[in-house]
Amino acid sequence: MTLTQELEQIGKQARAASDGLRPLSRAVKDAALRGIAARLRAARAALQAANAKDLDEGRAKGLSAAMLDRLELTEKRIEAMAEGLEVVAALPDPVGDITRQYVHPNGLRIAQMRQPIGVVGIIYESRPNVTADAAALCLKSGNACILRGGSEAIHSNLAIADIFIEGARAAAVPDHAVQIVRTTDRAAVGEMLKLDRYIDMIVPRGGKSLIARILDESRIPVVAHLDGICHTYIHEDADPDMAERIAVNAKLQRPGVCNAMETMLIHEAAAPMLLPRIAQALAAGGCELRGCPRTRQLIDCAEATEEDWVTEYLDKILSIKVVASLEEAIHHINHYGSHHSDAIVTESYAAAERFLDAVDSATVYVNASTRFTDGFEFGLGAEIGISTNKLHCRGPMALEGLTTLKYVIRGTGQVRE
Repeated sequence: MTLTQELEQIGKQARAASDGLRPLSRAVKDAALRGIAARLRAARAALQAANAKDLDEGRAKGLSAAMLDRLELTEKRIEAMAEGLEVVAALPDPVGDITRQYVHPNGLRIAQMRQPIGVVGIIYESRPNVTADAAALCLKSGNACILRGGSEAIHSNLAIADIFIEGARAAAVPDHAVQIVRTTDRAAVGEMLKLDRYIDMIVPRGGKSLIARILDESRIPVVAHLDGICHTYIHEDADPDMAERIAVNAKLQRPGVCNAMETMLIHEAAAPMLLPRIAQALAAGGCELRGCPRTRQLIDCAEATEEDWVTEYLDKILSIKVVASLEEAIHHINHYGSHHSDAIVTESYAAAERFLDAVDSATVYVNASTRFTDGFEFGLGAEIGISTNKLHCRGPMALEGLTTLKYVIRGTGQVRE
């Protein structure tokens, strides 16, 4: 069987499984997830043995320490995977929810109901836990899923997926509800992106190059974010302690993730007092600073270029700009940002409301770190990804983001005149 034929078969099987998943009761889905969680705990040794192969191969290929850390399945991480499935099982089932109802003057009852999307393809890198998280969210929302993980985690991903598939089958979930692409051939991604007859949506999770490739090649709608160029704007009346705490957390708590701050904007009235203080705290944490000309008059730092305003560093590097007004900050964010996560620090209700209204991003904060942009933190359970799309869903994407709406109309014999 050629690779094209193999992916075609997987697509056909997923489409058939989606028809059987749609009417599945919440009780069956939740029991399946709890059973799979128990199987993951029982298979700790086997999972770690498979993971050890990935780690050994990764070291031989010269993967960085950070990448190896993301790959590793410790006992704590296996337990977190199992707990994640139980969290998803405990969440309300969105399938069948009525989101809007209307009674027509002629008596027709018109409603909108949540339904599964159908077949979801997830293409991801590095973290093996995504295998369990994505499969769990798709199962709970009534979607068949096709998983394609990165080659660096192939042994771990296959081990997790096989446990999930066995547990789902034991709970009377339709066959092929969860499938994983078992080859490491990079051409499989391209073949998967052609399966628009079978796959309804693609969700990529990984680096910018992977997401850019998927956006460029896919025949299937893609829900994703390409960059996480996130901003924190410190208004002229910001509380100094709060501003410092939020800025340091947004940049340094975990700099290599998509919701970390990449640019800090500060009002010219606050900059002389606050900027040196915040810069000192950031520098103490090992952060390299790059600033506009007005910034460099106040602190010692490298010059920020036009390229810096559109760069997602994913590292301990921060660009800083002094702005003359709230409106200039809003314009900068909307022009240079990636519409992911942006924050204002202010004591002004009017400034906060203006910022919330005018900044065109998936998540917008007042007096809080952008690091909270996460499905778990937002009470959604495990997330399948974060979207900066404007159609279908935006922001952290979990169960509701894996559903669509259909109109359900009930009548008593009405005909249109």
